[in-house]
Amino acid sequence: MAQFRNFRMVNYVIFGRGSFDQLDEILAPNRKNGAPMVFFVDYFFEGKPLADRVPLKGNDKLIYIDVTHEPKTSYVDKLAKDLKEEFGTVSGIIGIGGGSVMDLAKAVSLMMTNEGSSADYQGWDLVKKPGVYKVGIPTLSGTGAEVSRTCVLTGPTKKLGMNSDYTPFDQIVLDPELTANAPANQRFYTGMDCYIHCVESLEGTYLNEFSKSYGEKALELCQEVFLEKDTWDEESDDKLMMASYAGGMSIAYSQVGVTHAVSYGLSYLLGTKHGIGNCIVMNHLEEYYPEGTAEFKKMVEKNNIDIPEGICKDLTDEQFDTMINVSLGMKALWENALGADWEKIMTREKLRKLYKRL
Repeated sequence: MAQFRNFRMVNYVIFGRGSFDQLDEILAPNRKNGAPMVFFVDYFFEGKPLADRVPLKGNDKLIYIDVTHEPKTSYVDKLAKDLKEEFGTVSGIIGIGGGSVMDLAKAVSLMMTNEGSSADYQGWDLVKKPGVYKVGIPTLSGTGAEVSRTCVLTGPTKKLGMNSDYTPFDQIVLDPELTANAPANQRFYTGMDCYIHCVESLEGTYLNEFSKSYGEKALELCQEVFLEKDTWDEESDDKLMMASYAGGMSIAYSQVGVTHAVSYGLSYLLGTKHGIGNCIVMNHLEEYYPEGTAEFKKMVEKNNIDIPEGICKDLTDEQFDTMINVSLGMKALWENALGADWEKIMTREKLRKLYKRL
């Protein structure tokens, strides 16, 4: 008898320009016995108007999150430890920023209630207890972190998410106004994360009508924004935010593929940011996604974006082996991309040649 995944989704969603202003009202019933709400805000917003709009009450705390590097388990553990020492417990964690800030919010929420280190929970369904209340508020569109059941972390030995039914946010606030001032390059790299999610999901062996329905819509929205429109406007922000949501939903019941599996190795070894790492890899994947790669290159050209080249040219054999080990550890991604016999197709030598081209 077939086994179907019974996955949890985000409990509450609010969408619309200006919806961020309802955050105080949304949080009010979730405040517990004087315990604070803790706001993780991308340090990009320090000294900017958004920070002043955060609805701080009582002993609430605002922490500016450094996203220079991809989220590390050591950073998650330090944030959770500091909060426990200062407050004992908290009413909730609210992540305001891009995918890294939202992933940190999810991870710290879980580590407020689960023992040990976040590195202990890198994998599938290892988290034993629900975290504290958590809210995701994206200020960049594309990662799908607002709806996913994972929070991707770089640990001592691997880059892998805390994938569990306890990971999704309890509430998300989708306010396209918050993405209006994103730097053009960053907006493109993050938007391409969504586009690539869709290509990998729609061409994967795990594809089903659930993931196909969301993936096709998200792909269509990305094409409208990055190929058909000549100028960026409010409608672009609205569409890309919904593309991110739908793209995240698409991979909830399927999986990503070659691009993500390879970029995880780059991120682990070189600290390459997720969005740009995916773009660097996608630029060389004609063999696996011929149509998607060709269309991606059109988007790069139309939007006047430079994709870095030669980032692996000076690496040692040992460093290549490290990336290969991390990448080949993403078994579900490879199986989705290449099928059950993927290990016969993607050998270590073939993967090494691919990395050398990046």
